Amino acid sequence: MNMMNFNVLPPPSRAATDLNYEADLKVALDAVLADLLDRTEAAGWDRRKAAYTIMFLAARNLTDSKSPMQTGV
Repeated sequence: MNMMNFNVLPPPSRAATDLNYEADLKVALDAVLADLLDRTEAAGWDRRKAAYTIMFLAARNLTDSKSPMQTGV
C-alpha cells in the first residue's frame, strides 16, 4: 500500500523555468488535493463547491500576498 505523508511535499527537482516543472508540481499536489476533497466530502460538504472554494482561496491568497514591490506601488 502506498501511504503518502500529506504533511511533507517533495521539493522541486527542476528549475522553475524547466518545461516539466509544472507537471512535477501537479503530481506533487494531486494526492494532497484529492485527500483534502475526500475529507471535505466525508464531513458533509459538496465536493464541487469545495473544489471551487479551493480555487477561490488559492487566487485570493496570491493577490493578498503580493508585496508593494510586486504590485508596482
